[in-house]
Amino acid sequence: MGVLDRFERGVERAVNGVFNKAFRSSEVQPVEVASALKRELDDRAAVLARGRTLVPNSFVVELSRSDHDRIASWQDTLSDELVATVTQHAEKQRYSFVGPVRVDFHEAEDLDTGLFRVLAATVKGRVAPATPKASTAGRPKLEVDGRGYVLADAVTVIGRASEADVIVDDPGVSRRHAEVRLSPHGARLVDLGSTNGTFVDGERISSTELYDGTIVTVGRTRLVFSSGRHEDGWS
Repeated sequence: MGVLDRFERGVERAVNGVFNKAFRSSEVQPVEVASALKRELDDRAAVLARGRTLVPNSFVVELSRSDHDRIASWQDTLSDELVATVTQHAEKQRYSFVGPVRVDFHEAEDLDTGLFRVLAATVKGRVAPATPKASTAGRPKLEVDGRGYVLADAVTVIGRASEADVIVDDPGVSRRHAEVRLSPHGARLVDLGSTNGTFVDGERISSTELYDGTIVTVGRTRLVFSSGRHEDGWS
């Protein structure tokens, strides 16, 4: 792999250190997979606009049968570590995701022990969680029950359905409950004919402008809007 840079050394400590006793030198090493995911981000980064570079967020790591069997008992833990690695590198490079980062492992019959293949894709789903201050400053966000989400698209659907951009697990929320529409003039919240209504600062609305600190209630869930225009970052 050559000389590891500071980031890769961190990956080696955080990821490979947990598993190195279980892998022989001829087998796939977790740090190799972590570095391959990092390269996928760099190689497939697409500049959409000034300050916004889109990268894949869904990864399938194909392994030989022996390597796949070897990680079976801890693949969830390894997946979590690799997701953290991808997220940290994206934050460092100020890359953007259109959905949550996911890393899965599949068995491939055409691969020998020690070889692996990474398939990367950009999959829109739940809005990507807000990243640290440097990468989210100046961008509109929603805080949902204490968790921040960057609003990267012109229209963001809020609802209980799996295809919603911001998924709210609340029985009082309709499948497609409301949406936030962004324009150069600001942000607007629109109710999508929900059963139980959308409330802003305690009043039921059909459509209204959103401002910093606007409190939105859908079902029993509380959302807080931030325009990002007057802040240095998201915390």
